[in-house]
Amino acid sequence: MASTIRILFLGDVVGEPGRKAVHHLLPEIKKQYRIDFTVVNGENSAAGRGITPRIAIDLLRAGATVITTGDHVWDQAEIVHYFPTEPRLLRPGNYPVGTPGAGTVVLDTEWGKIAVMQAQGRSFMQPPLENPFLWAEEEADRLRAAGVQVIFMDFHAETTSEKIAMGRMLDGKVSAVVGTHTHVQTADDCILPNGTAYLTDAGMCGPDDSVLGRVTQSVIWRFKSGLPTRFPIAKGPVRLCGAIAEIDTLTGKCMEFSRYNHLLPPGEL
Repeated sequence: MASTIRILFLGDVVGEPGRKAVHHLLPEIKKQYRIDFTVVNGENSAAGRGITPRIAIDLLRAGATVITTGDHVWDQAEIVHYFPTEPRLLRPGNYPVGTPGAGTVVLDTEWGKIAVMQAQGRSFMQPPLENPFLWAEEEADRLRAAGVQVIFMDFHAETTSEKIAMGRMLDGKVSAVVGTHTHVQTADDCILPNGTAYLTDAGMCGPDDSVLGRVTQSVIWRFKSGLPTRFPIAKGPVRLCGAIAEIDTLTGKCMEFSRYNHLLPPGEL
């Protein structure tokens, strides 16, 4: 078994531009950075709202090992019946018992057992779910008791305070806590005192000239008028954002951690 594993995480994939960029660039990223395991947040991959079975299959074929989601997970109705067929697609684990799907997957790999888990925050988030702190702590303890050392967590939440508190609580219990949902990459990537990699938000994989992946003028009009409107997915060059962690497979501690941020040149896709 290899002594370290390099995990790539890509933030919220937004619409067709984000999907195309991931399909186009992921093989190159994996080769360039010697990536062993890839987690992709597919939360906004279906026209900006949720994910479909076909998109999930395409992302897995493109090189994703595990796909996470978030508060838009149920926006595409057909995904409900797909969850039982694909354990590598996660929804937040702090949904009530009996909700389709799961918030954790453990995969047997050449680096040993690798776990990915996801929770959704409660501050300014809909729908309000069970307490993510209680769920995450219990789940991390359960995984470690089962002998899983490498544990990667996607925490899909709105506020920086809630995300930072989650990272601090799980420091030493999991290998990495990376936040999603705000679509804006933060600059606080670090390894916490007890060996857990932390980043408040990974950012998004989507159109760079936009407001969170949406057409700029449409969003501005909504803020100015207060009236409802559509928010089409923007066009133009795409930026891929995320993070890369190198983790000791014996201890589960992160050895190296950094943000990933790449703007595709115009016309590359």
